[in-house]
Amino acid sequence: MILGVDVSTSITGFAVVAEGELVYYDYIDLRKQKGAFAKTLAIKEKIMDIFEMYQCYNEGQLRMLEPIAEYPIQHIYIEQPFTFFNSGGSSAKTMAVLQRFNGIVSWLLYELFDIEPEYIGATAARKEAGIKIPRGTKAKKVVMEHLLENEDAFKVEYTRHGNPKAQYFDMADAIVIARAGYRIEQKKQENT
Repeated sequence: MILGVDVSTSITGFAVVAEGELVYYDYIDLRKQKGAFAKTLAIKEKIMDIFEMYQCYNEGQLRMLEPIAEYPIQHIYIEQPFTFFNSGGSSAKTMAVLQRFNGIVSWLLYELFDIEPEYIGATAARKEAGIKIPRGTKAKKVVMEHLLENEDAFKVEYTRHGNPKAQYFDMADAIVIARAGYRIEQKKQENT
């Protein structure tokens, strides 16, 4: 079973793929938390909730798609933060904060699950998951449309203006990371 994580200091998405099926997805909204330490405490609680879900199945869990406790997490994949500048992209300060937070989340996951996370870039993950982004289109929009068309378990809530709520983009990215991780692990098994 693969845990995929899309780390962000605003909204972090989580997804689990087991036996090729999406069995869980959720998020934590960190936008109201001020500072790295408050965000760290909040995300630690969320990660502990996910960890405990695997220790004893909690039937009322939000976005629980099936009893995931019967599938132990074997691999953790995290979206690798950008490490280069592009026009209209993040500043050096923003990138440094995200790198630091990504390291904190990586450590929390390792400490609880005793699994060393692996990292995959967003572009590589989308390619591995079979999602092609046409030139000139917004990747997040294409990913959302792809998942809505191809992932029966993925449901989205919309704003009153008809747009997906913000957290669904982060959960969608986490699903892509988990799916990519699943395919990578399958390829490793085929090559052994």
